[in-house]
Amino acid sequence: MDAPQTLAGLLPRAESITVLTGAGISTDSGIPDYRGPQGVWTKDPSAEAMSTIGSYLADPDVRRRAWRARRDHPAWDAEPNAGHAALVELERAGRLRALITQNIDGLHQRAGSGPATVIEIHGTMRDAVCLACGLRTPMPEVLARVDAGEDDPPCPECGGIQKSATISFGQALEQDVLDAAITAARSCDLFLAVGTSLTVQPAAGLCLEAVEHGARLVIVNAQETPYDRLADAVLRGPIGEALPRLAGLALGTAR
Repeated sequence: MDAPQTLAGLLPRAESITVLTGAGISTDSGIPDYRGPQGVWTKDPSAEAMSTIGSYLADPDVRRRAWRARRDHPAWDAEPNAGHAALVELERAGRLRALITQNIDGLHQRAGSGPATVIEIHGTMRDAVCLACGLRTPMPEVLARVDAGEDDPPCPECGGIQKSATISFGQALEQDVLDAAITAARSCDLFLAVGTSLTVQPAAGLCLEAVEHGARLVIVNAQETPYDRLADAVLRGPIGEALPRLAGLALGTAR
C-alpha cells in the first residue's frame, strides 16, 4: 500500500470527513494514553479499576484513589497541540462532518472545535455527576471539596456517590450520543481514526459502520489496530506531524 499516494488521491476529494480520536492525539499535550507502551494502565494495571463501574461503586478505596487522580490529572494544565489545531482547520473549511472523540479531556473544544461538531462518546471529566439522583456539577467545585479534605465527596443534594461524567467500563453509552456518532460515521465519505487502539466497542465499530456505508477509511495510530486491514491507508507517524499533513492535503495547503 502506497499510503502517501493513496492519501494524495483521497483527501482532496473528501467533502464530508468524520474523525474519531482517541487518547493518542492528546499525548503531545502531556496527557498519557491508556494502553500504549507508556500508558497509564500498561504501567499500573490496577489503575483500570478506577474506570470500572462495579469496582468504583463497591470499593471506597477505589473511589478515594479516583478522586485524587481526577484532582491531579494533567489535563487541567494541558494545552491543545498541532493535531487538535489541524482538525479545527478542517472544520472551519467546511470539510469536517463530525468529530467523535473517546477522550474526556475537552482539548478539542479548547482548540476551537465547535460544540455542535464534537461528539464526546465517553463523556467529559470536566463535570461530576451523582449516580443516584443525576445532579451534574462542574468538576472544579467538587475537586475544591477534595482539596478541603473530603476524600470521597458525596452528592450535595442526596448524599449519593459521585463520579466524573464519563463512561466507565460496565456503563452504557448515552443512546442519543451513540446515535449521533453512528449517523456521523454512516454519512461521511472519509472516516479518519486517529490515536485510538480501536479495541473498545462500540466506538471502534464506527470504522466498520463507515466502510459499510461507502466511506474510505484512514487510520493514524502508533500501534496496529484490528481495523487496519479495512483501511485504505494506515499511518504510523507522530500524530502531531501526521494530522497537519493530512489536513494540508485535504485543503490543498500541503507543503
